[in-house]
Amino acid sequence: MEPLFALLIGVLVGTGVFLLLSRTIIRVVLGLAFIAYGVNLAILTVAGLRPDAPPLLTLKGPYVDPLPQALVLTAIVIGFATTALLLTVALRAYQVAGHDDVEAFGDSLARDPDSPDGLASDASYLGPDEPTPARTSTRRAPRRSA
Repeated sequence: MEPLFALLIGVLVGTGVFLLLSRTIIRVVLGLAFIAYGVNLAILTVAGLRPDAPPLLTLKGPYVDPLPQALVLTAIVIGFATTALLLTVALRAYQVAGHDDVEAFGDSLARDPDSPDGLASDASYLGPDEPTPARTSTRRAPRRSA
């Protein structure tokens, strides 16, 4: 049973890494989810796969440590919440930028789409997409006496 789980862990993590290296934001989110599923399965596999050993202390026989199962259950809940948050952020980034290419995002997401002039949300921050303002000299030209 362990070789089958090892193969499944390898497929999940390999698929996750493949999707994570993509330029599409939805594939990146799904890649992170696949890697999380593979790690959860690895934690369960390392804890021991014994169908004859329950994690219940009220039954006789050899016992399985219930801690990895509790950790995986917690990781599943946290992973679901994180995936939902990342998908929400990805949807908003797509709505603002108009594309889902991760590499092309740059700092264009810092612009306020509701602003009529299209300026950045934080006017004091100039991202790498925006040119630096020309420095103006504070010195005045000398006056000529008449």
